[in-house]
Amino acid sequence: MGVAGSWPVLALAGALGLALALTGGRYGYFGDELYFWAAGHHLDWGFADQPPLLPLIARAMDVVAPGSLAVMRLPALVCAVGGVLFAAAIAREMGGTRRAQLLTAAAVAGSPVLGAGGHVLATTPVDTFLWIVVTWLLVRWVRLRDDRLLLWSGLVTGLALQGKYTIVFFWLVAGVAIAAAGPRELLRRRWFLAGMAVAALSCVPAVLWQARNGWPQLELGAVLAGEHSPAGFFLLLLGSAGVLGTPLLVYGLWRALRTPEYRFLGWALAGLVLVFVLTFGAGYYVTGLFPALWAVGAVGLDRVRGRWPVWVAWPLAVLSAAMVLAVLPVRPVETLAGQDGAENLVNAESVGWPELADAVAGAYRALPPEVRRRTVVVTGHYWSASAIERYGPARGLPHGYSPHRGFWYFGPPPDDATVTLYVGDPPARLRDSFTRVHRVAAVDNGLNVKNTFQSAPIWLCEDQRERWSALWGRLRVL
Repeated sequence: MGVAGSWPVLALAGALGLALALTGGRYGYFGDELYFWAAGHHLDWGFADQPPLLPLIARAMDVVAPGSLAVMRLPALVCAVGGVLFAAAIAREMGGTRRAQLLTAAAVAGSPVLGAGGHVLATTPVDTFLWIVVTWLLVRWVRLRDDRLLLWSGLVTGLALQGKYTIVFFWLVAGVAIAAAGPRELLRRRWFLAGMAVAALSCVPAVLWQARNGWPQLELGAVLAGEHSPAGFFLLLLGSAGVLGTPLLVYGLWRALRTPEYRFLGWALAGLVLVFVLTFGAGYYVTGLFPALWAVGAVGLDRVRGRWPVWVAWPLAVLSAAMVLAVLPVRPVETLAGQDGAENLVNAESVGWPELADAVAGAYRALPPEVRRRTVVVTGHYWSASAIERYGPARGLPHGYSPHRGFWYFGPPPDDATVTLYVGDPPARLRDSFTRVHRVAAVDNGLNVKNTFQSAPIWLCEDQRERWSALWGRLRVL
């Protein structure tokens, strides 16, 4: 059940992997990567904002090569390269020629999410890669009717559930699509039911963690729902597809709906878009299903008389590749000076973390020794708390704490701490717990990159009137 590829597909996958490897250690951690690093040092069966896979991966990579950003990002690189290969394999299962396989692979490599997304260790590259593998298994089953493939789809789904829960929506919608459009016998196969049972059992520990902690993942879903709009959803969806991927996706969807054996893929995409628009989803949540539709479209284009549409597609593929390179950190970090996240969110939020720790350390060292012994660092955002955890020890700082999102569950500061250095604007509930609160410093990333923490204030909070163990529950915020 191997995934082989023609040499052009292998060359394309290798080129993407090389680009990601050469840029993997540039700039710095993205904010979520810092959080995964910190969460990896608080391993549990679940977290408030995700299952345990990404923190576990981050911890494993840090054990292999402590402090290496490039090594930490290797799993994301592998997922991106693997996505190219499995997408080409989907086209091959559909009867596509090497040209169709290469066109499908080019759409994946040229996607800002599936290609450039391999630059950052995050839930998205892992989740989308596993979606691609699952759809490959389904398409291969359609051709071979080998039920062992259905068991494998359950095993891969179980792994995906350790990284993100969105694949649940894929199976719910795909199940309805298969029941309506076929192949209906898939849903009755014993190995399919066994695979789904294995997938369900795999997430029992994480579900129990959620139940013990009041289902914070559901609360966070409601928070995320307020951050997205239908218009933004579709802009992000098309932007995730890329220059080549957008027209190929539209054609592939049209062709899938006209092809009996793959009609369920078209209806699954339409259903997922509807579900995520109506709930808490973002446009990139459905990108894991794009390669199957791209494969349908590429195979269809390759069968058009004269095959001219395929050759028209190659300039779009080149433009897509150029855009992927443009969003990777190929330029010197100094070129980010004066920019904000509107141009490139990942790059803008990947600078300034050591400088944030430096600013806090400067304020900490300015305190008298007897005051430092009862001082803790608390931040208003889980990213900045993660930065303190990552860079603070080398600067003599104590542990970082935050009541924000998953970091709140790592626990409060000790009760014998009565002085706090707070990064960000302290909420009123925190201010009321101290006799004196005054600003002592501010964060400066040195490049005037207008990211989340540029110019963030640092406050000294003294003479605490309420113990942290009593206060912590009222500070929690998602």
